Amino acid sequence: MIIVKSPREVALIREASRVVAVALEEIKEHIVPGVSTQTLNDIIDGIVRREGAIPGELGYYGYPGSVCASVNECILHGIPSKKKILRDGDIITLDLVAKKGGYCGDAARTYPVGIVGERQKRMIAIAEECFYNAMSLVKPGVHVGDISHAIEETAKSHGCSVVREYSGHGIGRDMHEDPSILCYGTPGTGPVLRKGMTICIEPMILEGKPGVRVLGDGWTVLAKDGKLTSHYENTLVVTDEGCEILTRL
Repeated sequence: MIIVKSPREVALIREASRVVAVALEEIKEHIVPGVSTQTLNDIIDGIVRREGAIPGELGYYGYPGSVCASVNECILHGIPSKKKILRDGDIITLDLVAKKGGYCGDAARTYPVGIVGERQKRMIAIAEECFYNAMSLVKPGVHVGDISHAIEETAKSHGCSVVREYSGHGIGRDMHEDPSILCYGTPGTGPVLRKGMTICIEPMILEGKPGVRVLGDGWTVLAKDGKLTSHYENTLVVTDEGCEILTRL
């Protein structure tokens, strides 16, 4: 089902998205070698609540954290832990949902920890490039398959693959609404975008071969081959001529 938002709803999603953007910007200075992912979680939780919102992921189907904190070969849903200490040269993805006024904003960023190598820098850049290439296509009348295809083709051009088991999505009162926006697809297929739709495009990139595995905690998703991963996401609203990123300051 395609869900088009009213101007009032878009305004509420914009505010929730602003909170996400503020938190993901302010956390940068705390991402240093020696910090635990639990500490980052707690700081982000405090920022979100300071801004009058609540962490949307906390308690979602039992998820125990306020943010997903995924390091290196972990592509999704890394559970914050006092035992997970960041090291120089790591990369970490923070995927955050904030809920305010009954509506959600959602974004993810992959950050370097300390001094990282060219391999790590490359993975961060590829995820962002995949996002912006896909976003450039967004406007009324475009098929979701066009967006998904752009993500996959950009990743493939760099010798990388994409996660096929998880997807981007619509967003509003719930963090996950229709339509699903896969990281792979066929042009000219899938739902057609309309003005007023709010969506999350989120390239999830694997340095190596396709394939992921989920740990026994039921949440943590790792690249099956153990290679690096990266993830970049924003909440967008479809406009008359294109789109606007809501989770960017």
